[in-house]
Amino acid sequence: MAPRPFRSHKEESHDANDVAAHWESNAETWTIYSRAGYDKYRDALNTPAFLKMLPPVAGLAGLDLGCGEGSNTRAVACLGARMIGLDIAPTFIRYARETETQAPLGIDYVLGDGQGIDFPEASFDFVTAFMSMMDMADQLGVLKGVHRVLKSGGFLQFSILHPCFVPPTRRNIRDASGKPVAVEIADYFDESDGRIDRWIFSSIPEAERATLTPFAIPRFHRTLSTWVSMIVEAGLTIEAFGEPMASVEVALAEPMVADTRIAPIFLHIRARKP
Repeated sequence: MAPRPFRSHKEESHDANDVAAHWESNAETWTIYSRAGYDKYRDALNTPAFLKMLPPVAGLAGLDLGCGEGSNTRAVACLGARMIGLDIAPTFIRYARETETQAPLGIDYVLGDGQGIDFPEASFDFVTAFMSMMDMADQLGVLKGVHRVLKSGGFLQFSILHPCFVPPTRRNIRDASGKPVAVEIADYFDESDGRIDRWIFSSIPEAERATLTPFAIPRFHRTLSTWVSMIVEAGLTIEAFGEPMASVEVALAEPMVADTRIAPIFLHIRARKP
């Protein structure tokens, strides 16, 4: 996924049903092009770093919040976990279930809202959320729901856009050759709810990209201190942070992600239920 540009006009989405509608409108294009290999930030950097940070999960019961079409849910299942994937968009769930039918990994995909996690108390050994929680309106409510469904000693690991380096306004600065040399950021303290970011995978060829409707993604930016405060208030204990940086080799192979060598785009957080 590419860093998200700031909207040029006020366009907001506060209602949970409206948020769901935006994600359903994104789901078809997102699935087709991410499966075709155009989500470079995810595939080359973010998911590998997330999985490297993940504690051993073989034999454990896990919930993947905002699972999308199931790519990352399947990656965790391949580590030996018994997974349930939850997403708000029916099209994502349809694609995920079709893939499970074709190549079974024992994953159950459920249509539902992360803001109302409808599972019994202490159902899971761990919860993952790959790049989904910054797009949920009631993040404190989600975190409290995660605490409720986690077993004692269980953990939550999630990835988000880095609050410090991808606030509502961000611009990559490149030299004459196109090499990233700095980033410009602003509006860090702007915690406006539901601001709509519009973008599409920039690795898609330009001519093809021009024929596509950009994704419309409601974003609920929070400062780093707000994230920490919410995690603590939910009763979880932070035990690890991760800030993925592309290696020299990865940056050469996928130049798009080279800007993560200047400043991180993603933040990974692991927190545990005492």
